[in-house]
Amino acid sequence: MNMDKEKLVSYIKKLNEPKILVVGDLAIDEMIYGDAERISREAPVLILQHTKTTIILGSASNASNNVSTLNDGKVGVIGVCGDDYQSGLMLDAFKKANVDCKYIIKDPSRKTITKTRISGSITTSITQQIVRVDRQTNLPICRETENRVIDNIEKALPEYDAVILSDYHIGTLTKRIIETTIKLANKYNKIIVVDAQKDLSIYKNVTSMTPNLPDTEKAVGFLIKNDEDLQKAGDKLLSETKANAVLITCGADGMFVIEPKRKYTKIPVFNKSEVFDVTGAGDTVTAVYTLALAAGADYVNAAIIGNIAASLVVRQFGCATTTINELLDAAKKL
Repeated sequence: MNMDKEKLVSYIKKLNEPKILVVGDLAIDEMIYGDAERISREAPVLILQHTKTTIILGSASNASNNVSTLNDGKVGVIGVCGDDYQSGLMLDAFKKANVDCKYIIKDPSRKTITKTRISGSITTSITQQIVRVDRQTNLPICRETENRVIDNIEKALPEYDAVILSDYHIGTLTKRIIETTIKLANKYNKIIVVDAQKDLSIYKNVTSMTPNLPDTEKAVGFLIKNDEDLQKAGDKLLSETKANAVLITCGADGMFVIEPKRKYTKIPVFNKSEVFDVTGAGDTVTAVYTLALAAGADYVNAAIIGNIAASLVVRQFGCATTTINELLDAAKKL
């Protein structure tokens, strides 16, 4: 892989310019921390003395948070939350992250997607997660809510330079919403990038998609063991989705960019020795990759910038973000 550092730096400096719209499954991560005191008499479980609770934007919300940190809040979200206590926490977190949340729909029949992680520690050890509790409505959104989401997409999309469809398959991105968003993005010549965990074939005529290795294997129907398999899988996804490019994230093995006419680029991981937590790293890659494309970068340079961003956020616990200055420093050290 040949890399032009000067060009890379020029694209990173432009990441604060594009406006990005994120459509998908909005969620919050509730991080509860405590100090382990003793074993309970009621059951063989730890008793934690609560120390703090942190609310972090997760899933599609995390993608918007990553964008906001880089482009000074030129980002909006469209999705659904419940009419509950957790929805207030979510909206407050969006406002603190400088994310425009006026297009979010409240649906009293649904739960606000909340992933609660309870972690404990003692003075001689690191903090460790003990249990995770997921709060969500798994059924697809109802027709009335779907219509309201589509109305908001039609209003908002022309205001933005690029769109991210973030699909965690928790019910927001119905077939109609997906098709409407892609149709409008193409009509207005907007970049549209898909981050979906399965059913990749339903995302047709998009700019690009960023599946991980396991989801790619499920989509193409065979195991990927080497670069030849990656090429075959990427070509199949390009053919089935009519995407302009596919970025497959391969964990510790880096990334693989597939473009038409059998153009393949393998991108290595930049800091294998400093990985602490990969939570949310995929959202970071999609967010930064989309920003870079909207800033004028080609697919390979956009992927490299996304890779650098991922290498920075995995050094932190939980869903994390990075800044343009951090990206520039890391790029100069490559």
